[in-house]
Amino acid sequence: MTGPVVHRRIVFSGLGALGVAVALAGCAGSGDDGGSTPTVDAGAELASTSEVPVGGGIILTEQKLVITQPTEGEFKAFTAVCTHQGLLVTSVEDGTIKCANHGSSYSAETGEVEGGPAPSALASVEIDIQGDKILAA
Repeated sequence: MTGPVVHRRIVFSGLGALGVAVALAGCAGSGDDGGSTPTVDAGAELASTSEVPVGGGIILTEQKLVITQPTEGEFKAFTAVCTHQGLLVTSVEDGTIKCANHGSSYSAETGEVEGGPAPSALASVEIDIQGDKILAA
């Protein structure tokens, strides 16, 4: 008596699907939600206004946030998770948020994609300015 016949095509098809699943899992960021959502409590102090240079910004890696000051006195916040592969952006200068991992860049004023492989804008994050403090909204 012979057992069921397994054709090579079926085996390789199954392995291919498994490989895709593993590859997609590897592209997710860290954390419970894939790493894309900032982890900040409302009212938490994020930074002081003096820490954020005009035309530049700061990256809060633990909170997964980037805070920018496109023009003097105007502060913006975005998720610091690049929309290309879920890695954190790496710098903010000359009005541009940059992700040196694969070359994506975003507007420091709007979070919109300016270049590279990123498929969509950085998500805007609400903040409150109280005196010289920048707080999570």
